[in-house]
Amino acid sequence: MSIIGDQIKKYRIEKEITQEQLGQMLNVTTQAVSRWERGGTPDADMLPQIAEVLGVSIDALFGLEEQSMNLNLARRLSQMSREEAYRHAFNICWAIEIGLLGNVSAIDDFMKPHIERKMVSHDKKTDYLAKMVNDGGIALVRMSPDLNTFFLMPEPEGRISDQLCSIDELLEVFSIFADRKMLQLIYIMYSMPNIPLATSLLSKKTGISQQETDSLMEVLCEKNLATRSVVVTAEGELNSYILRRECAAIPLLCFADEITKENIRPFLGNYDRTKPFL
Repeated sequence: MSIIGDQIKKYRIEKEITQEQLGQMLNVTTQAVSRWERGGTPDADMLPQIAEVLGVSIDALFGLEEQSMNLNLARRLSQMSREEAYRHAFNICWAIEIGLLGNVSAIDDFMKPHIERKMVSHDKKTDYLAKMVNDGGIALVRMSPDLNTFFLMPEPEGRISDQLCSIDELLEVFSIFADRKMLQLIYIMYSMPNIPLATSLLSKKTGISQQETDSLMEVLCEKNLATRSVVVTAEGELNSYILRRECAAIPLLCFADEITKENIRPFLGNYDRTKPFL
């Protein structure tokens, strides 16, 4: 099947019209439409008419529209300030969430209020969730006046559990965040500028002894959450630590917060998943 024939069939089905109906709209035979969709190629001078009838661009008939859209989006974001780019990107994420709902009427119901900033209450204690959970993957949005997050996971070819580390390895990570002193250190380090912090400073801010602070920070280093460096001073060697810049802990903390809170309101969702999660 040619790319154009594949695209014609795709958009014809999306518009819920038959080959015969499309042929009538284009003043060609049903056999001609069938021939295109089986691998033939329409005459070049017919492409504008086909695109107009199907309600798409000529680029879309060549399978290039998505590529062009992605390139244009990347260029647009790159030209914005960082703050503006992140805001715009989240608006796109919300559009993705609504699109994945698979309900055209929902676009008007949920896109316009979001654009007009009427989607969430100004009560800072109120958060809202939108969740798409189906066999195509998982898409989760959290919206609030102060904290917006987006998670998108297309369905992997195998089971999700096949892609994860063992339960014992994951348990080691969760045990770090379940330890109060460890979590204190993580909070302090993320609240400071992105510079190495001496053991003495961490100890002072957390109330943990310097010896225990070093021991706990070594665990964070072993688990790839932090790195250690040694500074030689007139008084001897001094340990300092810095969190890894990937910030993997932040999404984990945000999702833990979502699980913990009782006032988060799921207001939009699609839960028709038939596959197991893990």
